[in-house]
Amino acid sequence: MALNHKSTYDLAIVGSGSAAFSTAIHAKGLGASVVLIEQGIIGGTCVNVGCVPSKALLAAAEARHIALTQMFPGINTNVGPVDMKALLAGKRDMVTGLRKEKYEDLAKVYGFEITYGVASFAPNGSLSVKRHEENEDMEIQASHYVIATGASPFIPPIPGLGSVNFLTSTTAMEVEELPRHIIVIGANAVGLEQAQLFSHLGARVTIVELQDRIAPFEEPEISETLRSVLVEEGVQVLTGSAVESVRQEGKDIKIDLKHLGENLHLEGDAILIATGRTPNTSNLGLKHMGVEVGPKGEVLVDDQLKTTNPKVFAAGDVTGAPQFVYVAGQHGTIVADNAISNAGRKVDYRTLPRVTFTTPQIASVGLTDQAAIEAGYSCDCRVLDLSYVPRALVNRNTKGLVKIVADGDTGRVLGVHMLADGAAESILAGVYALEANFTVEKLASVWAPYLTMSESIRLTAQSFNRNVSLLSCCAS
Repeated sequence: MALNHKSTYDLAIVGSGSAAFSTAIHAKGLGASVVLIEQGIIGGTCVNVGCVPSKALLAAAEARHIALTQMFPGINTNVGPVDMKALLAGKRDMVTGLRKEKYEDLAKVYGFEITYGVASFAPNGSLSVKRHEENEDMEIQASHYVIATGASPFIPPIPGLGSVNFLTSTTAMEVEELPRHIIVIGANAVGLEQAQLFSHLGARVTIVELQDRIAPFEEPEISETLRSVLVEEGVQVLTGSAVESVRQEGKDIKIDLKHLGENLHLEGDAILIATGRTPNTSNLGLKHMGVEVGPKGEVLVDDQLKTTNPKVFAAGDVTGAPQFVYVAGQHGTIVADNAISNAGRKVDYRTLPRVTFTTPQIASVGLTDQAAIEAGYSCDCRVLDLSYVPRALVNRNTKGLVKIVADGDTGRVLGVHMLADGAAESILAGVYALEANFTVEKLASVWAPYLTMSESIRLTAQSFNRNVSLLSCCAS
């Protein structure tokens, strides 16, 4: 539906990603009139360049890795070279299909409007939109506005980087020729996933991380074990390393590092920058609405996702919240309820699960050991190696662990942390345990299906008061 030059709505949303669509769908259910303004491709980060394509490629790379490294006697597998063009074509087909089914078609089903153009707030408090299809501005007025513009890869100010053909998490998923040696700068979720993706596809990989360990926000036991897994797979891991300069010499990229206080030089044919993401707030005219931003450009919101202007809300990555698509989706429903119905709903991250799709997967919920101590708890923790978990034994893969953080005074479970195949599925049990305020004793006594990875959480809880090495394989 074409929009008029000047239109009025209950809710005007800048962006068309997960947060925007969640807001729009819920708002329509409340009877609101809604318009979305998108300056690029409908669907935002997740379906186009984030969750969907990256996990599709990770699954493909994992299939190759399993065939190359399977450990079961009597089973013979082999792998050949990767056809990157065919792999990417399959990824693009999936993205195109999901974008149509879950975004374009849903907008028609729910009946909210989408206009394509660049939006910014005007001094009179409306949204000015320069539409792509027409060389003119359009004015949109709304009872409430929602900023859901997401975030983009952060490019650090490394000397020489501007003259180098570097990759980001977005462009790395369009590489049609497998690099010979790719150097990944950054070892948090995105950097680790992308590094292992290229390694499993057959590239030589080096990870460079400024902090003293990879996955620096996870438990140190997880960082150490995952590092050993990556090194065993042939990945070079350089922690405590600062990139001082980069330069392009022909097809090669040369990097100067300060590694543990010593000079070090690397050379590869690709470099991937995975040093975080920056909220997309520039050129939105936020000053005209009195909307304040934080030091990283994030829109400042309260626990109801209201900005410093009561007419303006924000949702998703642009707020600086944990950058998970399910956070964006939850933000959307909260914003719709609060903007349309003044419901006063609040965001609570206490039991928010965090997942990194490496192999094995990292999955966590609640407080880390250090965070619990900093919060004033008398911390009591247990770490269970997967060699005590029957599911891991029959899978012939015991690389990983489970850690439970508990309050030493009350026994209440404060955090569950996993490094294991299937950890992303199993962590939901930890979420429920925290939601229900389980004690370790309670968690150790609940039902757990045998020969599942989720059983490892119960076994770890049992290790607080029992020697699990003395249990028979099927005992509880």
